[in-house]
Amino acid sequence: MAEVTSHAPGEFCWVELGTTDQNAAKGFYGKLFDWTFRDDAMGPGEVYTTFLLKGQPVAAGFKLDPKQHPGVPPHWMPYVATADADATARRAGELGGNVKLGPFDVMDFGRMAVLTDPSGAAFSVWQAKTHRGIGIHNEPGAFCWGQLNTSDMAKAEAFYTALFGWAAKTGSDDTMTYTEWVLGGIPIGGMMALPEGVPAPPHWLAYFAVADCDATAVRAASLGATTCVPPTDIPGTGRFAVFADPQGATFAIYKG
Repeated sequence: MAEVTSHAPGEFCWVELGTTDQNAAKGFYGKLFDWTFRDDAMGPGEVYTTFLLKGQPVAAGFKLDPKQHPGVPPHWMPYVATADADATARRAGELGGNVKLGPFDVMDFGRMAVLTDPSGAAFSVWQAKTHRGIGIHNEPGAFCWGQLNTSDMAKAEAFYTALFGWAAKTGSDDTMTYTEWVLGGIPIGGMMALPEGVPAPPHWLAYFAVADCDATAVRAASLGATTCVPPTDIPGTGRFAVFADPQGATFAIYKG
């Protein structure tokens, strides 16, 4: 088990589901990834769900309030670790992004901000205090990759490399161009252009590791997920698939 005790600035450190049906999401992901959960009160009638794998936190979920989040569809949101949420938020604005929320303290757990890049793709930054973030990484059932699907790869590369110190390694074949985000010599995520004809705005896609891509795909469909991309080989790398959960939040699975 690849346990994680801390996250360096620039690393993906948390992933969070905003959903219209929190109980249904707990049932779906619990059965799909063998997650258990812990609910903590957020306010009157609201709870924050921490998803657990082998007793370690691997993700979280909350119910979207139409008054607080008007027009926001169900989605997975990646968090990137930072040593200073305020400074990172300011820098994002200087680079052409926007601060959608914060920075603000989350009790004694940490300090965060919700940002968008120049194309509008949303992500969060997290300055950890008592909450370290993901406790397991790159194991079946745990987050393993963050992928930006964007309308402007060049602009996104300039933004994220300047904001987080990521390196960008880009390669092409006969079908597509793909960029890997690299931190400290280790690939941590990727970027691709939004496919033509896909009616989706720029967004981040969370990947979760699985032991068997095809078997997990069958399981996801049986639980009510919609298959967006069926199990597909990535030559020389692994196999992946993309789904929308029963409430519409998209995510991907990967077997290396």
